[in-house]
Order: sequence, then structure tokens, then C-alpha cells
Amino acid sequence: MSATPTGEPAATEEADPRRWWGLVVIALAQLMVVLDATIVNIALPSAQRDLGMSDANRQWVITAYTLAFGGLLLLGGRIADLVGRKRTFVIGLIGFAAASALGGAATGEGMLFGARALQGAFAALLAPSALSLLTTTFTDPKERGKAFGIYGALAGSGSAIGFIVGGLLTEYLNWRWCLYVNVPIAIAAVFGALALLHDRPGHAGARLDVPGAVMGCGGLVAIVYGFSEAQPRGWTDPVVLGLFAVGVALLVTFVWWQNRAPSPLLPLHIVKDRNRAGCFLTMALAVIGMFGLFLFMTYYLQVVLGYSPVRTGLAFLPLTVAIIVGSTQISARLMNRVPPRGLMVPGMVLASGGMVILTRMTVHSSYPTEILPALLLMGLGMGLTFMPVFATATAGVAPQDSGVTSATVNTSQQVGGSIGTALLNTIATTSSAAYVTAHLRNPAQKARIVQEGVVHGYTVAIWWAAGIMLLAGLVAGLMVTAKAPRHDTRTDSPLPEPAV
Repeated sequence: MSATPTGEPAATEEADPRRWWGLVVIALAQLMVVLDATIVNIALPSAQRDLGMSDANRQWVITAYTLAFGGLLLLGGRIADLVGRKRTFVIGLIGFAAASALGGAATGEGMLFGARALQGAFAALLAPSALSLLTTTFTDPKERGKAFGIYGALAGSGSAIGFIVGGLLTEYLNWRWCLYVNVPIAIAAVFGALALLHDRPGHAGARLDVPGAVMGCGGLVAIVYGFSEAQPRGWTDPVVLGLFAVGVALLVTFVWWQNRAPSPLLPLHIVKDRNRAGCFLTMALAVIGMFGLFLFMTYYLQVVLGYSPVRTGLAFLPLTVAIIVGSTQISARLMNRVPPRGLMVPGMVLASGGMVILTRMTVHSSYPTEILPALLLMGLGMGLTFMPVFATATAGVAPQDSGVTSATVNTSQQVGGSIGTALLNTIATTSSAAYVTAHLRNPAQKARIVQEGVVHGYTVAIWWAAGIMLLAGLVAGLMVTAKAPRHDTRTDSPLPEPAV
């Protein structure tokens, strides 16, 4: 394979008739990464019973993955620059498969949490490599647009596929297969990558900001762990306060180091732009509520309403469809006509309204009349928000910064999900315990009171989520001041798809 003087693959590579099969391999890997964020949600109640997890600790099955993924994503992109995209892609696939097998064979909660963190770490290698390979495989503008359309459709449908596949595997096999299923997918993708994808040499001058990765990821872990420990220990416990203090100190040090690092993970000029900073913060706040919704509604539908795993997966489908409709049929059509905040603010208000409807749910709520309308509002609101966030955050960046900017949007999404899952789970379990303590008078009524307490805890946490989403709308309205892009505006970098 020849290359241009700039290092890009030459046009002769486009003549390779197998490049579209290469697209299948890349999309398959990305689908696996996105799917894994939701497939385990449906299996979580079964895994919790099987491994004896507490209500306070169950969120780590989700949080360990999203935290490692988001915290290491920027480092993963740098590693891909250093050793080559194809090599990193294959290593990521093999590691992801091994971590999935380890999680499926877990004999205790600690082993499962560790395996999920490993999955997230290898996903952080895999995701930026996949996007880079797609960019270098399709250099013709027309073909690139088509390729990214296919890639985006598969990646965007990952949540829906995850809910359905998770329900089927959990109900007809067991929860472990929600992890084992990644192994054959990854093996097929590895062989496909070796046969179909062209390697691109790494950049010998690239450096890894290992201290930055340790400080950034360590700070996030300390804060999320502090939220999870607040339930059993209390918010004023010295351990909890210490974890928050260490987390904040590490993150402040991370920012200080990024100004001085020879090759920073996150060049600070990326986040100093008002519009980009507003988009990053809006995304993080919006996803706090969405990930909390996934966790609570999974338990509500299966444990309280008695839905089967398959029925639970189907119950989430309207949410995913609404996100796709809001993103592709509303936001995409209006983006060139209205300012970004003209979509983001109404989107967050709609999503918050959906959350408020959910605060009315009881142990006997009806799905068609009380749950479904809330999911549709949530989906439309998130769909309205996602598209302008990604478009505005990546608009007008220099070519050399396009990769790190896209990675930062995805990082804010994963970090928001990590913090939101831990925070809202702690609020829910604390509120549930307080409700049971206050209302349990007759031991014969314990089962009913406990179930009511669980639902009460969910509604309290959902009220918080609704408020956080309104805060996201306020941030978007005040910080994102960009005007509507002109019709002839073109971007040098593709827009990544939200991992919903």
C-alpha cells in the first residue's frame, strides 16, 4: 500500500473491492462496544441474585465498564497513534473477548466488577481505532459519507439490539451469556480485521501521557466510589469525604498537568472554547439521567411488575426508537435552521418532563398509560439533544484536534453515565431504606412495605435526574451561543454516534 506525502493512504487503496467487507468488521466491533453498555442491564437482576450483590454494589456492574471506558478513552486514542490503528484494533478485540469470558465465568461480585472494568479498558482501545480505520479506509468523500451512514446506523442501534439480545439470552440461557456472546463476535472480527483491514504505521513521535491518565481516571474512580460508599456509610462519613477530597485533588492536579505535559491527553484549548465546553457539560449532565433510567426501569419492570427479561427488553424499544426519530428526523432536519441551543434546551425540557411523569409510578403502574409516554418523551428529548451536541462540539476544530475532540465528547458521555449511575443508585437505596424504616409497623406487611419502599426510592432518584436534566438545559441555554451553521458548512471530521 502506497501513501501520500502527508501520510494518508493513497487513492489506490480505494480500489480494493474488499473495503466494504472491512466496513462490516469495523461496524461489528463498534456495535459490540455500544451493545455492551445496555445488554448487561437486562441481565443485572439475575446476576445480582446469583452472585449475592447488595443493592448498593450492583451499580458497579455498569459503572466499572463506563468508568474505565470513559476514563481511558483519550489514552486509547494516543496508543492507537503510537502503535498503529489495526494493531490496536486487534489487541482491543482480543482483550475485550478475554475480559467478557472472565466476566461470564465470574464466581463473585468482585470478579465480575474487575472483568467489566477490563472490558471498558479494552473498549477504550477499540473505539478510537475503529473510527480511525474507517476514516483511512474510505477516502473518497461520497463513499466516506455512505460508510459513516452505515457505521452510524449500526452503532446507534446498539442499545436496542442490546436490550433485545440481553432479554433473550437471560431468559432462555442465563445472564452469563450476555458476556459470553462477545467472544464469538470478537473472534470473527479479529479474523476479519487481519484479512481485510489495511494497517497504518504508528507515529514514532507520539507520546503517552501516563501520569495524566492515572490522575484523570483515578480522580473519577475516587468520586464515583465516594458516591457508592455514601449509602452504607452516610454522606458525612470520613471515608466518603476523604474519597471526594482525593478525587477533586486528583482532577485539579490533572488540569494543572495538562498545561505542562509534553503531549497532554486533553489539550486544554479544546475545553476553553465556550460552545464546546457547554456541549461537553450538557452531554455529561444529560446522560446522568439516562443511565439512571436504564438501571431503575430494568429493576422496576422485572422485579416490581414481574416482566420477563425478553418483555423488559421490548419495553425499552420505544425509548430507542424515539431517540433515533428525534435525532434523525427532527434534529438533523432543523440543525441548519435553528441555533444548537434551540434544539438542546427544548430537548432537555422534554426529557425532564418524561422523568417527572415517571415519578408518579407505583407498584401497580400500567405500562401503556404511565410508563410508555414517559419513555417516548425521554427518547425524543435525548434525540433532540444528542445531534446538536456532537455537531457543535466538533465544528470548526483543527484537523489535528478532531480526534481528541470527538473522544472528549464520548468521554463526557461515559463519565456522566458512571457518576449518574453511582449517585442515583445511592439516592434510591438510601431513600428506600428510610421509607421502610418509617412505614414498617406490622411485620406481616413487610413484603408490601419493602416493595413500596423500592419504588419510592426510584421515584426520589428520578426527581433528582429530572432536576439534573433541567440543569443541562440551563447550561446549554447559557453556554452554547453558536448560531445555526450555514447550509454550505462542511466538516473535516465525521461525527461520532452517541452510544445510547
